[in-house]
Amino acid sequence: MLNEGKKIYCDVSKCLGCRSCELACAVEHSKSKTLFNAIKEEPVPIHRRRVQAVDEIIISDACHHCEDAPCISACMSGAMYKAEDGSTQHIEEKCVGCWMCIMVCPFAAISRQTKLALKCDLCKDNEKGPQCIISCPTKALISKEV
Repeated sequence: MLNEGKKIYCDVSKCLGCRSCELACAVEHSKSKTLFNAIKEEPVPIHRRRVQAVDEIIISDACHHCEDAPCISACMSGAMYKAEDGSTQHIEEKCVGCWMCIMVCPFAAISRQTKLALKCDLCKDNEKGPQCIISCPTKALISKEV
């Protein structure tokens, strides 16, 4: 699988801020997995990747899958955990919506949807790998070994 032992980095010299990564992420995490059907879903799928301008630099960012992830320590229900491949993952069924993970994340990479915390999962269920990387027209997003 493409995701194992990898992290996603953004080459800010290549990022245009087009938000293709956000759109691809939302579609990947939709029920239908297609753009035209995803926009009609309730709730509308939410992307786990965020494009933002910081001091005139555009960057696409998401969970850093920290080695010593504070969100795991703060999670009272055990929903956040470290997977075998080294990524930080989230079990939606265990999430109680306490938002402690959101409060302790140093990168503001965890968001909320109704009662669930949402974060990058490296498209763990997609054999092709993270859709943000695949969709980036300038190849600003790259995957590297941890």
